[in-house]
Amino acid sequence: MQHERLVRLSKRMSRVLRHDPASAGLQLDPAGWVAVDDLLAALHMSHEELLEVVAGNDKQRFAIEGDLIRANQGHSVTVDLDLPVAVPPVVLFHGTVAKFLDAILADGLRPMSRHDVHLSPTRETAERVGARRGKPVILTVDASLMHQDGHEFRVSANGVWLTSHVPAQYLAR
Repeated sequence: MQHERLVRLSKRMSRVLRHDPASAGLQLDPAGWVAVDDLLAALHMSHEELLEVVAGNDKQRFAIEGDLIRANQGHSVTVDLDLPVAVPPVVLFHGTVAKFLDAILADGLRPMSRHDVHLSPTRETAERVGARRGKPVILTVDASLMHQDGHEFRVSANGVWLTSHVPAQYLAR
């Protein structure tokens, strides 16, 4: 498949499965799943194209189980991914850009329009995330101390760490 079409389909799938299923005439179940055949019909794509998008997505945004598909995380619509609480690594990372830095250092990381704050297990991943909006600034999160202080973490199927809020005292540049 052409790279441009693959990117367009991936972005459309992300929008439909994470933010606006109604735009494609779909409804996610409470855990965020939708029938693969329904998604294929709604997005006018083949099963082969779907598999290529899922396999080729560098962020592994999608999961397929049997005849169902969902986004692994990043939803702005209400879903319960039913991810178990997990013990995080000692540090996690968050990529952002300089224009948000003052607010983050004052108030911490908040989920904004999503359900959770997304944290990366590696500095390199955080750099890629932050670079989507400009020159990245990488913040280090003292996840071990957060965990000791009672904050809960979950990890999505694609390795993104999720938490409800990262207070500023756990952040460092």
